[in-house]
Amino acid sequence: MMLGENMNLKIPKIVILPITLAALLLTVATLGALSDSQNLNYNGTIATVNVDIYSDEDCTQPCTTVNVGTLNPGSTFTQTIYIKNEGTIPVTLSMNTNNWNPTFADDYLTLSWNRENHILEAETSCEATLTLTVATNADTLTSFSFTVTITGTQ
Repeated sequence: MMLGENMNLKIPKIVILPITLAALLLTVATLGALSDSQNLNYNGTIATVNVDIYSDEDCTQPCTTVNVGTLNPGSTFTQTIYIKNEGTIPVTLSMNTNNWNPTFADDYLTLSWNRENHILEAETSCEATLTLTVATNADTLTSFSFTVTITGTQ
């Protein structure tokens, strides 16, 4: 046969299947190598001083734990809570975090909210938004927990 002549070669199906499977596996392996992610699991506890925290607007379902599930580096998680002043005088709201586990987790995580220094009148409630931000370089953090304390100061 000369170059350029029409060659009618038949490749047996038994040879095509392994080649196709190998190509498919190589494609999947290559796609997997193009992306990398790290998941973070979070369970948090909310403690309070002079106020009560609820998960519903009617303030009937106490909220003591926030479970955000799985987060990725660079992501944020937002939780709405409701704060109720059961007392008879106004309080000023503040929030802090402690009991970080592992202790270096707060290097990669930031918890903020929209009610710092808010004055909550007696026997009233307000909506608050907690936002947990995960740093983009949090790839060494695989799970964590911490305590959030919300305080109403008279």
